[in-house]
Amino acid sequence: MARLSITVPLDVRLLDKGLSVGEALAAFNAAHGEAGGIVSFLGKVRPDGNVKALELSHYEPLTLPGMQELTQEAQERFSLDGALVWHRVGVMAPGDAIVLVAAAARHRRDAFEAADFLMDHLKSAAWLWKRERRGDGWHWIEPRGQDHSDLARWK
Repeated sequence: MARLSITVPLDVRLLDKGLSVGEALAAFNAAHGEAGGIVSFLGKVRPDGNVKALELSHYEPLTLPGMQELTQEAQERFSLDGALVWHRVGVMAPGDAIVLVAAAARHRRDAFEAADFLMDHLKSAAWLWKRERRGDGWHWIEPRGQDHSDLARWK
């Protein structure tokens, strides 16, 4: 039984501390008992390139409203029963969770596509700035060409 309770169909949050993935997914599942499928994705800080830390900053007046609008678009586009989009901000270490996305739908394909849609947009067109700390200091991270291609397929 989940200690956390989710009471809205679209649960969108910015978090400045860690998140409990198991507790979040248990609460999301409990909130969407009519769904035929729930798909989730957890993005973590990779230790590639001798990364010591990842910092995500954002512009507060736009970030959460933009994420809420994106989640509403996913709900309408894929006939979702609900969605969970939780994104960390601040400094994280390799292995820490950055983002948790879950989609609940009557049919599995809608849930899979919605989670993919949400992540492609969060990765490339979000209101977050990333930089990594490596052995030689901090470096800003830009979306890769593949990230832009992934985003373009939803147009």
